[in-house]
Amino acid sequence: MKLTLTTAATLALAATLPGLAMAEDSWFPYEAEEVTPAFSADGTVSAITYTPLEKAEKPWNICVSFPHMKDAYWLGVDYGVVDEAERLGVKMNLVEAGGYTELAKQISQIEDCVASGADAVVLGAISYEGLNNVIAEVAGKGVPVIDVINGVSSSDIAAKSLVSFKTMGFETGRYLAEKHPAGSEPVKVGWFPGPAGAGWVEAAHAGFMEAVEGSAVEVLEPRFGDTGKEAQLKLVEDVLQATPEVRYLAGTAVTAEAAQGLIRERGLQGEVDLLAFYMTPGVYSGIKRGFILAAPADSMVIQGRIAMDQAVRILEGKDYVKHVGPKIFVVDPDNINDVARESILPPEGFKPVFSVN
Repeated sequence: MKLTLTTAATLALAATLPGLAMAEDSWFPYEAEEVTPAFSADGTVSAITYTPLEKAEKPWNICVSFPHMKDAYWLGVDYGVVDEAERLGVKMNLVEAGGYTELAKQISQIEDCVASGADAVVLGAISYEGLNNVIAEVAGKGVPVIDVINGVSSSDIAAKSLVSFKTMGFETGRYLAEKHPAGSEPVKVGWFPGPAGAGWVEAAHAGFMEAVEGSAVEVLEPRFGDTGKEAQLKLVEDVLQATPEVRYLAGTAVTAEAAQGLIRERGLQGEVDLLAFYMTPGVYSGIKRGFILAAPADSMVIQGRIAMDQAVRILEGKDYVKHVGPKIFVVDPDNINDVARESILPPEGFKPVFSVN
């Protein structure tokens, strides 16, 4: 996406939208946020501008481990690590465990990667705590582990490239709270955070509820459930039946995607608006077409890119930001045409790539 920046208004917009393309064929500099002290859950967040290395000094061998590659979200992270490996001039081997139930397989894959000569590991973890032993084992061999996307509790990691799902939920709630501030007419919101007990779900729920507190937004009893489309559609139908005056449905990307057809079928467009608390190609398309109102972008492509750059910087003994993630921003019909899709989502038609040589 090539944009010519000629006006003061456009330059101002560039400062507020990290996904705005600043130069042809370049993803950086990118507006990001650093957490200090690094790896702390409640650290100070500071705005930074992230610029990666131009090239690696040698073709390092980097192992990338994902929970799975079954959906567009992890495909986006794949695009980020693949494209950045090619740009930096390093080797990359990606393994995926096949799902969130496959912790033992992910551990085995990481061990095999290191045994095969990986210089660093970029880890999208299946479990927040379940990989701590293998991380300690790998780090003990002098192989740095970079925590990407999901988060781990281990103190043996070398860096984090991720965002807070609490912030994602908060930004979604704040978007609604700003539309319906205290003193305005109350609106009811159906809230669908995802599967109960999952760390990212609880974090998003806490952030959303914190953001709407004190506003005219009335959140109905949260409907927790699996992120399969059928499960989410059933929850949406239940809310529409129980509370026909509901004004918004907010929740997972799957919730928003699944609810689009139902809202159209029932002639509720304009009466019930949809929001997601994270971005997928389906949500992006829904916003473009006017079927989904808004969603924050966590720029999973950029998270993958930064993780690869962190790995190379660590291996080469160069300065690096230990805990960083792309700046989260809400995408809606007002700004979607100014956001570079390739910064926040995989390109259309991108297929999984498992190695860069």
